[in-house]
Amino acid sequence: MVAPIRQPEDKPGAIPREWLEEFDAAARRPIAQRLRYAFIKTYKPVLDDAPYRSFNSMAEYRAWCEANLPSWLGYGRV
Repeated sequence: MVAPIRQPEDKPGAIPREWLEEFDAAARRPIAQRLRYAFIKTYKPVLDDAPYRSFNSMAEYRAWCEANLPSWLGYGRV
């Protein structure tokens, strides 16, 4: 059993009581249920449109990412 996390609410930067209660409730759930709801499938344009892609080099892969993927996906060079 997981011990609840407690923190005084009057401290600056304290975690809100509601958040702690939600965390405690989640920690009591079985691991299979926690894993089932832990991941959210999000469609990624272009990346999810083909079952697979292969490249001969990392440079070729990076060039493809920069030319084809939206910048908000974070695959471009900084």
